[in-house]
Amino acid sequence: MKFLDLAKVYIRSGAGGNGCISFRREKFIEYGGPDGGDGGKGGSVIAEAVDGLNTLIDFRYQQHFFAQNGQSGMGQQRTGKDGSDILLKVPVGTEILDEDQETVIADLSTLGDRIVLARGGNGGFGNLHFKTATNQAPRRANPGQEGIDRTIWLRLKLIADAGLLGLPNAGKSTFLAATSNARPKIADYPFTTLHPNLGVVGVDGVEFVVADIPGLIEGASEGRGLGDLFLGHVERCAVLLHLVDGTSPTLVEDYETIIGELEAYGGDLADKPRVTVLNKVDALDEEERALAREMLEEAVGGPVLTMSGVSHEGVTEVLRALRARIDDDRLRHKPQEEAAPWQP
Repeated sequence: MKFLDLAKVYIRSGAGGNGCISFRREKFIEYGGPDGGDGGKGGSVIAEAVDGLNTLIDFRYQQHFFAQNGQSGMGQQRTGKDGSDILLKVPVGTEILDEDQETVIADLSTLGDRIVLARGGNGGFGNLHFKTATNQAPRRANPGQEGIDRTIWLRLKLIADAGLLGLPNAGKSTFLAATSNARPKIADYPFTTLHPNLGVVGVDGVEFVVADIPGLIEGASEGRGLGDLFLGHVERCAVLLHLVDGTSPTLVEDYETIIGELEAYGGDLADKPRVTVLNKVDALDEEERALAREMLEEAVGGPVLTMSGVSHEGVTEVLRALRARIDDDRLRHKPQEEAAPWQP
């Protein structure tokens, strides 16, 4: 399934039905009077966050969503039928933006969140509504209210507890594959990952979700490489895991490049808790490990963990460091298995 995290959608609510001008005309009834009914209400366009979706690919093949118009009123005091609403089912974590792509209309970050994007038009009054003691035969009725035409953007920000950051080929996908059942594409060339991946990892009886995004390069905020379009998928994370390639001759510059791109992206992304890890240490001897770790700790200004996603060295310690930074209410505790009763 192709991953799509941005979609342009055209919506229109239903117009209200027109009111009816009608008079009761039956044999042997001398004064029938007005009996025109009101028009029905137009359908609304509603967006709802549902379970089971993790991409906006459905909106690639259908961009127009028009709700049903209300039925016009009829004689014999009959009100027109209301138009049917139309429901846009979106993944949890979808932001709905106005046409300018800046104004946030709604953020559907919780399962079941709903918002009315375009309300249906009201139905017009029939001539029965205007009957009074001094105007017993009104010959006027209101037209139905027009529907609302609107262009919106849907932008998906994945719901994850921890996000992976690093240059291309820093070992992010290898780490995700080693710690979860996710199977991202892994190869020995840059930009192997072209779209975000999610994986559920577990440590010490709890599970949490890790998001892997395509690697950043210097100038990503200016559109170089794949740009910083995918950084929105780690905005909701509680902690960021910054992987630095230990075999790189410029590992300090690599670290500073990612930090600079986070600061250029803006928001509070650069201020989120980070766990910095020196990766691929299986390719280094003890002296090289110590030197690389010392250089990176000086640049970070704090402790640095070491890990190898290939040999699984240090992976458990990294997972425990991530767990310590994630709020308890976001962790998924595994149910403890009850011991089976003893049988002879």
